[in-house]
Amino acid sequence: MMSAHTSRRQRLRQATLEEIHTAARKLLVEQGSAAVTINAVARQVGMSGPALYHYYAGHDELVGAVTADFFRELVAAMEQARDARSDAPIGDRLPAVCRAMRAWAVAHPAEFGWIFASPVTAPNRRPDSARHQAALRFEQVLLDLTVELWGARPFPVPDLAELPASLREQLTAYSAAIDGRLPPEAAHVFLSCWIRLYGLLCMEVLHQLDFAYTDLEPVFEECLRDLVTALGLDDAAV
Repeated sequence: MMSAHTSRRQRLRQATLEEIHTAARKLLVEQGSAAVTINAVARQVGMSGPALYHYYAGHDELVGAVTADFFRELVAAMEQARDARSDAPIGDRLPAVCRAMRAWAVAHPAEFGWIFASPVTAPNRRPDSARHQAALRFEQVLLDLTVELWGARPFPVPDLAELPASLREQLTAYSAAIDGRLPPEAAHVFLSCWIRLYGLLCMEVLHQLDFAYTDLEPVFEECLRDLVTALGLDDAAV
């Protein structure tokens, strides 16, 4: 009896959490990030502000949990694109994943902004936070493909000794953090590719290039071709 009662209570709590997340997303999309306050979300779900603190310790934790949902949604789109071509060469799978990322970002600019264009507060940088864990899963999609490529046909890398000392130290630390799956010099190429792709997407989604471009898809495709070349996939059909 106690187990059934506990299970029912957990289901009710989960349903309320989903309602809270839906309300926060609606406010974000329709009114902007400033509208997503504890009291505003609480009103949307028919509870008081203090009552919402039974579910989240504060605004930062709420934002982190909702952002984790966005990460998971984005990752699911990327993984679907990857798995739809599971038997294809990596030169086909990697661009497909990148295009899926852009498609999701363009279709969900407010959510993308919360993921990538908002400061990450201290509570959401904790390794055990929902946002941090979801971000790691996102990183893993691109990292796994790059590691697979590195194992099959290593791509050109810079001479580690010629990089600035501070950069060498950071790349060595990152390589260790991913269990050495990429050596520091290969990690540098991986991160450089990601930074370029991410930067272009941010500028597109935030309308920073509207002064020059009305359609950024050709620019994105050009960037994708450059990245594929940097990864030694000149023969990929991009």
